[in-house]
Parts: sequence; C-alpha cells; structure tokens
Amino acid sequence: MRNPLPTPLIPAGRAQVVASALRTGSPSVAPLFLARISAGFPSPADDYVESALDLNAYLVRNPAATFMVRVGGDSMAGAGIADGDLLVVDRSEEAVHGKIVVVVLDGELTVKRLHIRKNARLLVPENPKYKPLRIEPGQELQIWGVVTGVIKRV
Repeated sequence: MRNPLPTPLIPAGRAQVVASALRTGSPSVAPLFLARISAGFPSPADDYVESALDLNAYLVRNPAATFMVRVGGDSMAGAGIADGDLLVVDRSEEAVHGKIVVVVLDGELTVKRLHIRKNARLLVPENPKYKPLRIEPGQELQIWGVVTGVIKRV
C-alpha cells in the first residue's frame, strides 16, 4: 500500500501508521440496532435491527485523504484519546483553531489541540501533566491532518 504522507524524519517507534486509506473493495459491516443502549438504568431490549453499519463509511468522510495512526502516550487523555487508541485522520479537513491535529514539529510526530491566537500558535495537550508547545518562528511544522475519529479497544 502506498504511503500518501509526507516523509519527514520520525524517530523509530514513535508512530505507527496503520492504514493509509481504508479498503474500498468489500465493506466491513456489522448489524446496527434501531434502539440506543441505556448507559443508566436498564431498559427492555428492542431486538430490531435497523440496518447494516459499514464502519468504513461511518468513520471515513474522504477515503483518499484518510489514514489511521496509533497513539503512544497520555497527553490527550482529557479529550478521550488514550495510549494505544487508533486515530482516524483526514488530510482534507482544514486545521483551524480548536481542532485536534496530527503534526510533525521539528521532526517529532504528535497529536495535540491547535490553538491559534493573535500573537501565537500553540499545540495544547489535554492533560495537565504536559505544557502547551508554542510554535516559534523558524520551527518546522507540518500538519498531517485533523483527527475525525478515535477507535478504542476495551
């Protein structure tokens, strides 16, 4: 499979690109039930299947511009992104203030929330253990894409 990503130097073991684009041949489908499941007090099951759910179609808006990458670390825990999660990243989405982005800053791949202020651009973690990264003039910044989904295993 061809890797559509830029090729900056990334230290080994820092990122694992899982898929550069999702398969378009045969969809991965699972039954989708009509009723929502209660996360509070149990309610009777409605045993009605609404349709089949194609996970590719559900998670990917633009297959040609989408890739997945596995998270390493806990800097985005407050945003619900944990170590080992898979991020769905869309290169065609605009990286604007407040979006969670995958970037390469001075050769290091990271995921952070983008903050654009009048006099500063910051990459902000969602964990108080970490400090925001201020993007200074002269630093090399490459935005790989905007996070559009998170896949977890329990």
